[in-house]
Amino acid sequence: MNIHEFQAKELLKKANISVPSGWVVESVDEAKQVAKEFKNFPVVLKAQIHAGGRGKGGGVKLAKSVDEVEQLSLQMIGMKLVTNQTGPSGKIVRKLLVEEGLDIERELYVAVTVDRAKEKIVLMASTEGGVEIEEVVKSTPEKIFSLEVDEAYGLYDFEAKDLSLKLELTGKLLSQGIKTFKGIYRAFVENDCSLVEVNPLIVTKGGKVLALDAKMTFEDNGLFRHPGLASLIDEHEEDPKELLAQKKGVNYVSVDGNIGCLVNGAGLAMATMDIIKHYGASPANFLDVGGGANKDQIKEGFGITLQDECVKGVLVNIFGGILRCDELAKGIVEAAKEMSLSVPLVVRLEGTNAKEGRSILKASGLAITSANNMADAAQKIVSAIK
Repeated sequence: MNIHEFQAKELLKKANISVPSGWVVESVDEAKQVAKEFKNFPVVLKAQIHAGGRGKGGGVKLAKSVDEVEQLSLQMIGMKLVTNQTGPSGKIVRKLLVEEGLDIERELYVAVTVDRAKEKIVLMASTEGGVEIEEVVKSTPEKIFSLEVDEAYGLYDFEAKDLSLKLELTGKLLSQGIKTFKGIYRAFVENDCSLVEVNPLIVTKGGKVLALDAKMTFEDNGLFRHPGLASLIDEHEEDPKELLAQKKGVNYVSVDGNIGCLVNGAGLAMATMDIIKHYGASPANFLDVGGGANKDQIKEGFGITLQDECVKGVLVNIFGGILRCDELAKGIVEAAKEMSLSVPLVVRLEGTNAKEGRSILKASGLAITSANNMADAAQKIVSAIK
């Protein structure tokens, strides 16, 4: 789950991290009113979308007066913002963050994430803030400092101090650096994040350390522990199919492809996606209805898959256990009849009551192709859409 910059900054403030003063607006009138509250100009208008690279796409503007705030907000609210992360379709800007302008002396980079290979929380920092960290990795990797944090004990003061010194945060900046590193780590752990990124973390000419930009991504499997975070979801920024699947209790992720997948079990779902690629096509989604899914959930999953206009065929791959294949077959038949199925459908059933399930599919009179195994299923659906 992703959130907007302004929301991430509110969570960072709760972790004792300094951020610029700013207000979120959704209209030109609101932007003008907020601008009048600032004693000093310039102020910065920042488009709020779930994507990076906003500045290069025209999503960050400097205004030197209330009139400029009015003019720029009129241009930005409702604009389609295209960045290297949104793709050519872009995203519609519905909110702006109007923020105080600051005299920046240095830009740094700080992030906390999970190194899945090492099964460790890693804190990264660099003197090269304000640019894409991937470019820093390629060109000047020696400028990236990383620290594996022992989650049993957390981030020690001496570790935060060492990273601060590596970023040349000395003198009166040292205590601010330590506070910032510990706060970012705290925000990461307490909110079950998969990423907290501050880029840039700035040092002002007045000697203050602030998070000028912030990105937070949450681990979906930990959200049940944080019911308050659900209110931060911006449905305009999410894939409507994924939102619907979440409400229906189905694990669904859209990907670029044209073969819809309906599978029970995450491992089997990933293997299904792989074998589709192996035989020369691309999956349109990851869809795991779960090992304990019932007939209604199968219908819901089927319906969500067919909402994707890119889907030219559907592969159902089920290993029956708790979910019996005959119940699954009934759900498929009902869903196909209700939705007037117009794309090829290949079904592979194995496990509990698989024979009965195949009989139900055959007796339905629908254009459903049965498969003997995964390879056979993948070859048949790829052939059907080609």
